[in-house]
Amino acid sequence: MTATTQPILTNSIKTAGITIPAVLQYFETLNAGDFEATANLFADDGVLHAPFEEPIIGSISIATYLKKEARGMQLEPQECVSQILEDDQVEVQVSGRVQTSAFGVNVGWLFLLNSEQQILSVTVKLLASPQELLNLRSQKKLDV
Repeated sequence: MTATTQPILTNSIKTAGITIPAVLQYFETLNAGDFEATANLFADDGVLHAPFEEPIIGSISIATYLKKEARGMQLEPQECVSQILEDDQVEVQVSGRVQTSAFGVNVGWLFLLNSEQQILSVTVKLLASPQELLNLRSQKKLDV
C-alpha cells in the first residue's frame, strides 16, 4: 500500500492537491450545482452514504438526493490522503468543511474508487461535537 498526504488550498479546488480526477470532479461539480454530473461519477451501483440517511444507491437516486439536499452547499476540501488498495481500488480520505447559508461544519469524505476510477462509494461524516450535530439535525427537521 502506498499512502500520500497532500495539503489543500481552500480557495481553489483546481490547485487543491487532489490528483484523482473523479474526486476532484466530485467537489467541482457539487460546488457548481451540477448534481447530474456528480452522480455520473459513480459506478452503476455506486453508493452515497450521507449523514442521517440510508445509503443512496445508483446515479439516478444520488442525483435526486443531491438536487434536494445539496443546493447551496459549498464544499471546501483542506487535506487529502490517498492509498492504492490491493485490488487496484483507490481509497481517498478528504477532510474539510461544508458551508451553507445557515451553517458551516467540518466534514470528512471517504471515497472508494474502482480500477476504472469510478466512485464505488462516498461516505460523508460530520466532524462536529455532539451538540453541533444535534443542532444540525434540528435545523434539518425545520427545513423539511
